[in-house]
Amino acid sequence: MNYCARCLYPSSHPFGITFNSNNLCSGCLVHEEKDKINWIEKKNKLKKIVKSYKDRYHNTYDCIVPVSGGKDSYFIVDQVKKLDLNPLLVSYNYHYNTFVGHENIAYLKTISNFDHIQLNINPNKIKKITKYTLKKFGSIYWHIQAGKTVFPVQMAVKLHIPLIIWGAHQGIDQVGMFSHHEEIEMTRKYRKEHDLLGYEAEDLILKNHNLNEDDLSSYFYPDDIKISKNGIRGIYLNNYIRWDTKKQHEKMIRNYNYKTLKQLRTFDNYNDVHCKHYSGLHDYIKYLKLGYGCTTDHATREIRLKRITRNQGINLVNKYSNSFPIDLKNFSYWIKMNSKQIIEIIEKFRNKEIWKKNKNGKWELKNKLSKKNLNHKIQLIQNNKNVLKFISNPSSYSKNNNENLLLSRGFIEKS
Repeated sequence: MNYCARCLYPSSHPFGITFNSNNLCSGCLVHEEKDKINWIEKKNKLKKIVKSYKDRYHNTYDCIVPVSGGKDSYFIVDQVKKLDLNPLLVSYNYHYNTFVGHENIAYLKTISNFDHIQLNINPNKIKKITKYTLKKFGSIYWHIQAGKTVFPVQMAVKLHIPLIIWGAHQGIDQVGMFSHHEEIEMTRKYRKEHDLLGYEAEDLILKNHNLNEDDLSSYFYPDDIKISKNGIRGIYLNNYIRWDTKKQHEKMIRNYNYKTLKQLRTFDNYNDVHCKHYSGLHDYIKYLKLGYGCTTDHATREIRLKRITRNQGINLVNKYSNSFPIDLKNFSYWIKMNSKQIIEIIEKFRNKEIWKKNKNGKWELKNKLSKKNLNHKIQLIQNNKNVLKFISNPSSYSKNNNENLLLSRGFIEKS
């Protein structure tokens, strides 16, 4: 397993990361564009694009904006408001919801004054699907990836709203799969290959006779004819705005009181506060499969944005990556499976090409991150005296955050 000489990403990254002759990864090279692009020109281009959709078909809504109680939802909605658009906010219910996530989405709807619609699928169907994807793909997250990427498109077709506005394209921001200059847009192909592990909902029906159309129809992507007829396109804001999710979240905390939550296997407490298992069990499975987890994602981001050194990033990875997912008990109770059985299942997906057992019989990576300069030609950030800080802005409504919440009551801001 090879590592980038500047950031912490390994060659096992599932998005097809590449390395140049200096051992710099494609993600770092594309990230350099952020300091060279004229973002004022880019923002003006974005304004021209959305202007052509405003009241285009005399609809109630100018566009669709997918949102959640975490990630970059507040920032995206804030940008859409500044573009003078009237969006329909849409959400897929994760079923792994936290109290903080519910509070954030409820308050976002309140302060934005935009209409919102949410897809809530029968929990029994979700559990049935997840049991299958856990056993066959080693994934407890397939239904979320499928739901959150298809529901906005379904609503766009149904309501004849041709424009969908997303946040950051992971293929650009993480591994440089595309350049910012390409201004890549939403595609069904990318969704299937990278979000859905290569399996559409229809494929699951063919593979498992216990799953039927009634279980999975909510995840069916609209056909190409309907997409084309309605002129549906999905654009990504990180092609037009210099993306820095940490700074963006801190601005949303100051401006809109966005709530944070300490995460299980990483130092970032801004991004996935809405999901009980993203940085827990889901991330642990990712670690077994790929040899890295969300701490590497977050530390790499901070290295590229020059807020920490590579060695500081390695210290963070070493601190968090081996943490056992303490949310396992919660997930086990929800899905009605024994914790030991779940561990046995996910251990089958441990990648033996990158893991080995040491003399004590414990698993360790065959090739660990090195604090040595992997290439003397690479200029690394040194003597960084800044301490990486994240603002803590927890919910004041509940001290108990142990249960998954399917739905909850709304929240009223305290005066």
